[in-house]
Amino acid sequence: MNKAFGKVWMIAIYVFLYLPIITLVIYSFNDSPLVTVWSHASVRWYISLANDDVLISALGLSLKISFLSALISVFFGTFTAFALHRYKRFMGRTLLSSMASSPLVMPDVIVGLSLLLMLVSLQHWLGFPERGLFTILLGHSLLGTAYATVVISSRLREMDGKLDEAAMDLGCQPFQVFKLVTLPLLLPAMVSAFLLTFTLSFDDVVLSSFLSGPGYSTLPMVIFSRARLGLNPSINAIATVTITVVTIAVIASSFYQSRAERKRKLEVAQAYSDANQ
Repeated sequence: MNKAFGKVWMIAIYVFLYLPIITLVIYSFNDSPLVTVWSHASVRWYISLANDDVLISALGLSLKISFLSALISVFFGTFTAFALHRYKRFMGRTLLSSMASSPLVMPDVIVGLSLLLMLVSLQHWLGFPERGLFTILLGHSLLGTAYATVVISSRLREMDGKLDEAAMDLGCQPFQVFKLVTLPLLLPAMVSAFLLTFTLSFDDVVLSSFLSGPGYSTLPMVIFSRARLGLNPSINAIATVTITVVTIAVIASSFYQSRAERKRKLEVAQAYSDANQ
């Protein structure tokens, strides 16, 4: 009875999560100009999408900002997590820890408004930066760094500190230990943090709305603005393309992380075996 209930509940959750996505994909091949009325199968809206310069430009901007912000977030998140995990006492540690986690619990509206006021003040005093790609990238990186720090910190807590000690006993300098031992072990978590922050950046509407300028509208902003006037199925088409790309990336990442984890476990087991001989 318990097993049957568990299976039914799992199926219900999957249906709840993925039925809307499946419906969206199916209706992206609908020939009707009405989003919810099916006529017959067609690739009409994919052809229309290819000729929609506004959507294509917004997609390109979103991909550029998401990729760059994910790289920046992983870079700063890695060193923030490493500093907080390895160095238990240093001046400003409590402040760094609280500032690294505060964007996670702060409403996006407050973060966006705060950044907007700061950037407007800087522009008034210094003449830059103009609101656009750089300012959106700044806001997304700020939020992404907090998430990357959490993901990488959880990986650091799972790692065996004896490996670093063994490397230093064998003559490695601290930077060599980080480069040759810590960084390879952190790589799966860094990939996960990259995918997470990329998705958060690509999906963001609130921060982008506060920080964007004329001519810099991300894909979610364009979709949101069109939703108020009535969507057409070309939105379904671009959503289907995005879902396909993301699915392929997630599957590839899962295979990579699974393979890297098996390889790491074999190397650790071999190292312990060699040490005990």
